Amino acid sequence: MTERRVAWADVAKGVCILLVVLWHVIMKHYLQIDWRISSPVPGAWGKLSELLLPLRMPLFFTISGLFAVNAVRRSWPDLLRTRVAKFGYLYALWLVIHTIVLAAVPDFGTERAGNVLEFLAQLTITPPNLWYLYALALYFLIAKLVRGIPPALILAAAFGLSAIAAAGLLEVPGNRGGVYQNLVFFLGGLYGKALIERLAANASWTRLALVGVPYAVLLGVIEAYDAKTWFGIWPLASVVAVGLGVTAAGLITRSAVLTDGLANLGRRTLPIYVLHMPLLALTHALLIGPLSAASPGVQGVVALFEPVVLTAYLVWLCLNLRRFLPDVLFDLPRRAVEPVRVGT
Repeated sequence: MTERRVAWADVAKGVCILLVVLWHVIMKHYLQIDWRISSPVPGAWGKLSELLLPLRMPLFFTISGLFAVNAVRRSWPDLLRTRVAKFGYLYALWLVIHTIVLAAVPDFGTERAGNVLEFLAQLTITPPNLWYLYALALYFLIAKLVRGIPPALILAAAFGLSAIAAAGLLEVPGNRGGVYQNLVFFLGGLYGKALIERLAANASWTRLALVGVPYAVLLGVIEAYDAKTWFGIWPLASVVAVGLGVTAAGLITRSAVLTDGLANLGRRTLPIYVLHMPLLALTHALLIGPLSAASPGVQGVVALFEPVVLTAYLVWLCLNLRRFLPDVLFDLPRRAVEPVRVGT
């Protein structure tokens, strides 16, 4: 990749992590406030966040797949050590941390293990909020296993799995559905790297509109006919959304200010991803009472701006906390990463 193309990919990741935090702020905190105002604003925030569902994680996984090309070409021991073990370790470690912290905030509306069996289920087959890390470890394994099979066949099978899961034809407790639905986007980034790079490099406002219109139409159909479970429509909408996101990221790189800020964020998504949920839970516990009891005038202001302000605060807090936390919380211990040398 050229420097510019690395920038657009990091910009896309930066936007995605902001949207992930915003989604959790809205769904797990903002919409739980006892709104005593007649304003449509709270509902509008909820609807906006739902409209971005086909974009957030599919684009995130597409970029992850695009960056995985060289890793998947490595030897099995190297891949297992540097990718599968790394993401598996991070998932298990932060699952323990989340379980402990969230147990202290029982009224916060998110999945948590209440006993050992539930924890083991989350660790192995039913990932909760940290499912992105779980999925990456699994996706790297799958990508390595299917090397040598024609990509078209693999992508078709992965798209079928996504469509089946989105249509509700598989049991998808927790975030298992997200794992099923997003494999196709990781593999799409892996196999379609050159095509995606060209899409970003040749981004234009005309192309953005040409992709944005069908995306809006698909969202309109899904909303009007409650068609999210129609077979194939949800992954199709996500494919179009990824094209829209890549094009938009390519356009954003034309602004140095936006590129620097978002790309810098996109290179530091891990601490934001693992830290923001427990921090949101603690913040929610502090704010939910006062905000629910606030006067209509105060609630009117909060309704307008809190999702953006709280999202920005959590991202800032995550990145600043990272500076004081040990590296072992964000990567495999060094001895686990280093290859074993014969005779040592």
